Amino acid sequence: MLGVNDDRIAVIDYGGGNMGSLRSALTRRQAPFFVTDDPAQIARASAAILPGDGAFGATMEALAKRGLDSAIARHIEVGKPFLGICVGMQVLFAESDEYGHHAGLGVFPGLVRRFIDAPRVPHMGWNDLHIERTHPFTAGVASGDYAYFLHSYRIVESDVTLASCEYGERFAAIVARDNVMATQFHPEKSQQTGALLLDNFIRIAA
Repeated sequence: MLGVNDDRIAVIDYGGGNMGSLRSALTRRQAPFFVTDDPAQIARASAAILPGDGAFGATMEALAKRGLDSAIARHIEVGKPFLGICVGMQVLFAESDEYGHHAGLGVFPGLVRRFIDAPRVPHMGWNDLHIERTHPFTAGVASGDYAYFLHSYRIVESDVTLASCEYGERFAAIVARDNVMATQFHPEKSQQTGALLLDNFIRIAA
């Protein structure tokens, strides 16, 4: 039974997302975490991670169906650390035009759109990062470090971009503002770069 305040990290399970590799990565780090789809448990957790896999609209629909959209908004509003991964990053923005128009969580302004000038879609595989701003989340990560991507939609650079990436056009690879951090790529699959970011988030969460 969870107490009034839980000092573990809630990994949000909305019925999608790449849960297995993230759980393995957190377990290897002996991070205090639990997997949940319960808004009340998310409210009590010290930090939260939203892994993403699939389409923007379907993800938002699944979050809303379980009341997780409101739980995420409250978690962020009270200042607790939050990490979004892949589509979990994209839904933090205001809207997307993936398979029609869909509203996001609106934590950050901006429109998630399909690549226009990319050599091939989806953007799949390793690509290097360009660090644009400093933040505790990116401590130890340098320009030229590689991360693993798998996506067809992107956010153009914005005022919350910490690191960008070039794939026919420049897009936001890591974003953050205050307690909210997110990566377009999969840190749990990005070897040393991803390990640094996960370690940094775990420290921030603690």
